[in-house]
Amino acid sequence: MAEQLQEIPVYLFTGFLEAGKTKFITETMQDENFNDGKRNYLIIACEEGEEEYDPEALGKNVSFATFDDEQSLTVDRLSAMVKRAKADVVVVEYNGMWQLDRFYNALPENFMVYQEIFIADSTTIMGYNSNMRSLVVDKLTSCEMAVFNRTDKDTDKETLHKLVRAISRKANICYEDKAGEIEFDQIEDPLPFDINAPVIEIKDEDFAIFYRDLSEDFSKYNGKTVSFRGIVALDKALPKGHFAVGRHIMTCCQADITYRGVVAKGMGSLKLKTRDWVKVTGTLNEEFSPLYQDVGPVLTVLSVEMTGKPAQEVATFY
Repeated sequence: MAEQLQEIPVYLFTGFLEAGKTKFITETMQDENFNDGKRNYLIIACEEGEEEYDPEALGKNVSFATFDDEQSLTVDRLSAMVKRAKADVVVVEYNGMWQLDRFYNALPENFMVYQEIFIADSTTIMGYNSNMRSLVVDKLTSCEMAVFNRTDKDTDKETLHKLVRAISRKANICYEDKAGEIEFDQIEDPLPFDINAPVIEIKDEDFAIFYRDLSEDFSKYNGKTVSFRGIVALDKALPKGHFAVGRHIMTCCQADITYRGVVAKGMGSLKLKTRDWVKVTGTLNEEFSPLYQDVGPVLTVLSVEMTGKPAQEVATFY
């Protein structure tokens, strides 16, 4: 029987250069609720900023390792680092210019990411978003918390809030001022449509938000009637009279445009073809579909009619 490997908890801190990741990690390591002084910790830094770690301030149970090259981030090297440090817990300061897929694909089987936190300088993050949006989206998509530091009374927190919510509705948000005081985000985040309406009308510009919310929490839509404009996609895996209806959605750039939709059953008298635009109204329920190869949202069509393309064919979050 193969030896059972010890599970290694991983805490992943992402963000761009000079965002304050090193300071945040240092403060975390000095917190007795995190660093109990008994387990061995390994901090892996994937970039070199102005601030450096002080080994004496963190204790003898904390070791350090680095990755200077994205290509060197591999399963074998990560495993060797942990083995050499005899680490029980791994803390990673990730390079903001590296895609997160590189890290997750390099994780050994027994490494488990317990928490992913995005750290951002509130005074520079919108500049990164303008010039490197795909990298911002990459870091915000899977993080559990976004921390905006170096805030003051003039910080536009609503803009920062919208930046996160355009990508993730699940991530917690907090703001840290220059004195180190933490304020958790309290900005209301209503959906742009009435979830309790007899028929939930989804505007063309809101389809991406609707689809993401549907995917993240289908329970609130189960049994609800919705109406939206979408493009038809036929698939041989579907039974007769079934089709997919949705939109092409762009998260950050043209390279990531992907068709997203739901299975619908009931074409009425229409003979639909792939790429037809339709206005569809129907009731959503969770059912098995061969297209999903699992249970998922299935729209029982109440009405469907041919329509033209919306002004903006590709749905976005902003």
